[in-house]
Amino acid sequence: MEDMRAQAERFGAEIIADDVTAVNLTGDIKEVVDSEGTVHRAKTVIIATGSGYRKLGLPREDELSGRGVSWCAICDGFFFRNQDIAVVGGGDTAMEEATFLSRFAASVTVIHRRGELRASKTMQNRAMNDPKISFALNSEVAEIHGNDMLTGLTLRDTVTGATRELPATGLFIAIGHDPRTELFTGQIDLDDSGYIEVEGRSSRMNIPGVFACGDVLDHTYR
Repeated sequence: MEDMRAQAERFGAEIIADDVTAVNLTGDIKEVVDSEGTVHRAKTVIIATGSGYRKLGLPREDELSGRGVSWCAICDGFFFRNQDIAVVGGGDTAMEEATFLSRFAASVTVIHRRGELRASKTMQNRAMNDPKISFALNSEVAEIHGNDMLTGLTLRDTVTGATRELPATGLFIAIGHDPRTELFTGQIDLDDSGYIEVEGRSSRMNIPGVFACGDVLDHTYR
């Protein structure tokens, strides 16, 4: 990243470390407002806000982020060696995370709110044939427990409503991504999932002078 930043600056880019709080993209001259209230004007704007990991929306989820709760097995899996881990999700990503984590963990429990997984048969078979991986289907995480570190989860049966406790010191959430497009709602065309719509295979959008690139428009590869 430092090399890319240096390259951009070498070609004359000015980099401002701030948040954008508002935009007006509809005119010939676009306006981008930062948190200091400074209005930046330009004839062209490129939106590259990316996407973020989808969260469960539970109390203590953010508080225990980095203290047992994670959204990236490759980033954090090594820290959970010989521990009991839970993975939330039923798609290919969740199966991939579970099989990766089984290299380090004492056990991995895959939690999915439906009775069948969404993952491809190949990915399902790989996970199901792993002796360290078990499945809690028709289940959802109702509560996250722990003070300074994650200590366990309360699972709720999505059919009966019954709850049970699952001891775990690691929770990996693999339920997809949400594009970061809230700032642009009402000004640019978004699809039903909130991703930016562009013209064909280009990066052009519905407003002249505004373009998009990266995860903010990519459903597939992200």
